[in-house]
Amino acid sequence: MPDPTSRPVRFVVFHQPGPEWQYGIDFREQRDVAEHVQHYLDFFNQGKLEMGSPFLIPDAGGMMIPARSVTQEEMEDYAAADPAVKSGLLVYKIRPWLTAMDRV
Repeated sequence: MPDPTSRPVRFVVFHQPGPEWQYGIDFREQRDVAEHVQHYLDFFNQGKLEMGSPFLIPDAGGMMIPARSVTQEEMEDYAAADPAVKSGLLVYKIRPWLTAMDRV
């Protein structure tokens, strides 16, 4: 069995509703959500994001899984620059994730 500490760590972004979120309104209808999606689509198109999407629970937010090469500092900077974060629609947390089970 491979040593789990030798596996790559990714810095995953978790989004949750911020102070400007309108509860009970579909996430696609929230102000600044289109800019949020475009922000992360740009990251995806640069090859720096592997997956990202909302959770299928109303008002629960979502998560973004960056590529293995993205550093914590780069992810922090990118998440903070999100237009939906800047407007208060979303808040975020970044958590280190040890990818112990991964098909590399």
